[in-house]
Amino acid sequence: MHAAVCASHGPPENVSLQQLPTPVVGPGQVRVRVDYAAVNFPDVLVVANEYQVKVPTPFVPGSEYAGVVTEVGGEGTGFSVGDRVMGTGLFGAFADEVVAETRSLHHIPAGIDARLAAAAGVAYRTAYHSLRSVARIEPGDPVVVLGAGSGVGLAAVALGAALGAEVIAVASSDEKLAAAERCGATGLINHRATDLRAALKTSLANSAAAVIDPVGGALSEPALRSLRRGGRFVTIGFASGEIPRIPLNLVLVKGIQILGFQFGDIEPDEFTRNESELRHLIGSGEVIPHVGAEYALADAAQALRVVADGRAVGKVLLRAGGTT
Repeated sequence: MHAAVCASHGPPENVSLQQLPTPVVGPGQVRVRVDYAAVNFPDVLVVANEYQVKVPTPFVPGSEYAGVVTEVGGEGTGFSVGDRVMGTGLFGAFADEVVAETRSLHHIPAGIDARLAAAAGVAYRTAYHSLRSVARIEPGDPVVVLGAGSGVGLAAVALGAALGAEVIAVASSDEKLAAAERCGATGLINHRATDLRAALKTSLANSAAAVIDPVGGALSEPALRSLRRGGRFVTIGFASGEIPRIPLNLVLVKGIQILGFQFGDIEPDEFTRNESELRHLIGSGEVIPHVGAEYALADAAQALRVVADGRAVGKVLLRAGGTT
């Protein structure tokens, strides 16, 4: 099989296309022909050996993919040859085929092709669970989304708008803000062109009900200051590379909540509800995942570099095989 391989930890340029032995399918596993793989910021961290979980080299990067089952290892897997599936894992997705444990796979819902399935996976699930069960937004709520041009950020814009929120998008370029506006943002702030704290005061008729923050760094505190009393600040990650230091007097004075997102923290009944609602939003076409760029599998290093440099708008995909 062909795969993008990280031979040694370091920059994205350490990843190159290689031919590897075809993996054997064991009991309880399936072989998937990968059509599309998504490139996410944690993939950059894993390649650089800066993620919280270390992966020894050499390895195949990539944590998210969509394709078709071509072989099943025994009975009782819940999957059959020809099933369209999407999968996740810490690594291994940047290849034209993957052998996966069935617990890491889900059937692709009807109405969604492999390209959108790869784009709508972890980022959209993260954004939706964050909005629905952590921020607990209601129709009409003003919601500030930091990093609004990123995969998770743009997903939060689109899904927040679909839930009826008044979304204020904060991003680093006019190109990213244009994408956020197309996804339903009603307020647009280029934080590199203005003072964020002042701009949020101008953009918000009333204080924000929630902040969705996948970025961290210098943007977090001014965004937190925009919250109304009792508002919720949801931290998802630190794509800026800087973990912010929040003055706790703001939490005390404003009576706000600072919350972290983890899939495992969502109550089971809410998790099931959220997943069902998200499938409907995407399957019905009400929310269409924004794919900002596609690269061939051989250009995985280039795709990783775009994500690493913060130049991605929405999701970046790798074309690994056919399309379904």
